[in-house]
Amino acid sequence: MHKKRFTLLSSLVILLVLLGGIGTVFAVNFYPIIIDGQVSDIEGVTENGITTVPLRKLAESLGCKVDFIDKKIIITTNKDSVKEGLRITALAENNNEEHKDLNKEFGFAVYIENGEDKIIFDTAKAGEFLSNAEKLNIDLGEANAVVLSHAHYDHCGGLLRYFDTFGAEGKTLYVKNSFFDYSDSKYYHDTVGQKLDFTDGTPGYFYVGIDFNEKDLEERNVMIEYLDTDSVRIGKNIILYGNFTPSNDPKMVVKEGDQYYIDAFEEEVALAIDTNKGLVIVSGCSHNGILNIVNTIEEKTGKKVYAVIGGFHLLDASEEKIQDTIDRFKELGIEKIGLSHCTGPKATQMFLEQMPNETFIFETGSVFEIE
Repeated sequence: MHKKRFTLLSSLVILLVLLGGIGTVFAVNFYPIIIDGQVSDIEGVTENGITTVPLRKLAESLGCKVDFIDKKIIITTNKDSVKEGLRITALAENNNEEHKDLNKEFGFAVYIENGEDKIIFDTAKAGEFLSNAEKLNIDLGEANAVVLSHAHYDHCGGLLRYFDTFGAEGKTLYVKNSFFDYSDSKYYHDTVGQKLDFTDGTPGYFYVGIDFNEKDLEERNVMIEYLDTDSVRIGKNIILYGNFTPSNDPKMVVKEGDQYYIDAFEEEVALAIDTNKGLVIVSGCSHNGILNIVNTIEEKTGKKVYAVIGGFHLLDASEEKIQDTIDRFKELGIEKIGLSHCTGPKATQMFLEQMPNETFIFETGSVFEIE
């Protein structure tokens, strides 16, 4: 397995600027980097007159794509880039009311086509997305990237089946660098015995982690890229975001020894595709909060959010929290809202009632397109 672990100290430290002559011997100074008038979260470090900055982080803040291939750093600029058409197909989701010829499956899996970039985002519970793709005449062998939004079985369950079917050559798996930290110790705490996919109707703790590890991927020669910054460009107009404010859902926990602790979901990531109409955000389950995810991406980019698609994790949310979400979506002027998976019936009803022209159900077989 070829691993790319990009840390802000190991992937960069490239000489960019010599600041004015001879500096004070052994002096170390830190300078904020301002891009287009905005103070970024990047710092330049000057020592003995030599300034270094995180190459990857700076390049991607300027809209470039950075690849590490064959011991070379390849930077592709994105200036004058023409926005590509976008097509997002739901390959597996909890429901299939309008697509009875396809197999529904608890979880979430979509196929994103954006110019030459073809990305599988999540793989649902057990691999039904493979047969559904075949029925839809989608060749998943053409995918050049796979993204796992977080380490729950209903978003990662079909991953090994995918690589066993199509192989790993020419494909990169993107996950947060903390993805495997608690991937085998994630539980759902069901206090009342609510009958859900991952419970048997009795109270208790139920395992909801994944069924593979890094060794399983290594055996299949899977190239993994671990995101350890706030964002990384994974396509011409596609950026993967992480490091959201941690979750505080008491039902979602991790087990350490005999103790259970609230799962912060530090590994959760979401995608943003830049289109002619604005950003299209895709989120798998939004454990960190769909508002948190949308607000974070909107603030970091300063761009209009045109559409939000995925599971909003409002299944157990209060009506007040759902209303806050709807109000913020209205404030942002979001024009398309695709509800999936863990959004919940109450939230779905409220969105459909209050934003009927913007809201649609994104179920197995649904297609979202921008030309």
